[in-house]
Amino acid sequence: MQLRGRTVLITGASSGIGEATAKAMAAKGAKLLLLARSEDKLKNVAGAVSAQGGEATVYPVDVSDAQAVARVATAIRATAGTPDVLINNAGAGRWLPLIETSAEEARRITEVPYLASVYVTREFLPGMLKRGSGQVVTVTSPASFVVWPNACAYIAARHALRGFTEALRSELHGSGIGVTLVVLGKVASPYWAHNPGSEERIPKLVPLITRTLTAEEAATAIIKGIERNRRQVISPAILRVFLHPLLPDWAIGLVARYPGSR
Repeated sequence: MQLRGRTVLITGASSGIGEATAKAMAAKGAKLLLLARSEDKLKNVAGAVSAQGGEATVYPVDVSDAQAVARVATAIRATAGTPDVLINNAGAGRWLPLIETSAEEARRITEVPYLASVYVTREFLPGMLKRGSGQVVTVTSPASFVVWPNACAYIAARHALRGFTEALRSELHGSGIGVTLVVLGKVASPYWAHNPGSEERIPKLVPLITRTLTAEEAATAIIKGIERNRRQVISPAILRVFLHPLLPDWAIGLVARYPGSR
């Protein structure tokens, strides 16, 4: 897909991967619709986009609230129409053993990113189907494929996100709408500060296997996947080996045998 002149909606756009993707999309000539809870942070991102000659409109919203998403979607359709590209990037949730995960935290981890992706996508999918074109992108982590100790609810929610994406691709076969799953390794972003204790629970073998991406590198991977209409994007590339469906169970088990701290 050629991005110049396209309308691109990004959730979780106020910082980290979402912010970097917005700026990179603007450099490609896309028109941006930026969603996140913090209006002030969204305005800062939109200001940076404008400073580089881009166009961005902000929509403060909690994407875990289905009614709030419906209201924002109505406003977007009325002023900007149906986006050409929808990037489900918003994510939340600490890595915790199940017995340390409160019911409220388990609910929140499920709502964002999984249910948020469902809510946002279902609002704009009818317009994409009517138009016969579009791209739905879901950003996730290797937790959508593999498991490790002390992150039970987080991993379960990411597995649900992958299931949603692959099921959606099946439903949209032949419709003209592309569906892309973006799997990113560890990314240097505010996520770790917002979810204390999670970084310490990264399995000890991970730093030996792969490196940490910058938010800008993550954005580049997302954009390349959209431009090439890829079904799946995995970055860094070394992760493709460890996420391969034919990888023996013993290899996956190595990660579980060397967990991070509790």
